[in-house]
Amino acid sequence: MDPFLNFLRQIRIVPVVSIDDAGKAAPLAEALKAGGLPCIEFTFRTPAAAAAIEKAARVEGVRIGAGTVLTVGLARRALDAGAQFLVAPGLNPKLVEFCLACKVPVLPGVATPTEIETALSLGISLLKYFPAEAFGGTKTLKALAAPYPSVQFVPTGGIDMHNLKDYLALPFVAAVGGSFLAKAADIEEGRWAAISATAREARRIADG
Repeated sequence: MDPFLNFLRQIRIVPVVSIDDAGKAAPLAEALKAGGLPCIEFTFRTPAAAAAIEKAARVEGVRIGAGTVLTVGLARRALDAGAQFLVAPGLNPKLVEFCLACKVPVLPGVATPTEIETALSLGISLLKYFPAEAFGGTKTLKALAAPYPSVQFVPTGGIDMHNLKDYLALPFVAAVGGSFLAKAADIEEGRWAAISATAREARRIADG
């Protein structure tokens, strides 16, 4: 099995974070790790993303990724900061080809059969399904996945404690991505114990 796919199948949940203060990135990584989720995807939706990746990447035993990677230039910036995997909202062939050349795991976003087939033609079969709930949730994902038995998905968008189990029960779902694990207010106030508790509860649901 691909090492990154194996990692996703072990943790089952990827915390997705848009952070405004890079100084809080390392304690956030520690808090999620303590809750059983040694992974964070920092999205490039804030100016602090690259610095947050750099600080969190120093935390031992936590895999750090970059999200909302829209261009090859942004991918280079993320990798220079220490990102170990890249995530995109859509399917950009140039970005995928860059990541394959660099041997960096990448999760391009798809929502249609055409996008899935384009990804397969590029040599990628581990894909982000986004935005999951807005595009029909598990019902649509089941129909979308049926013709492509070799594809594994990481649904993201609208997933929380209430529907987490439904997504993870699908055999073609390697993991899910979610911003519900580290709320902006908890990060801002440094409520690390609360974040660890949320991560722990999510892991309990996933493991169950």
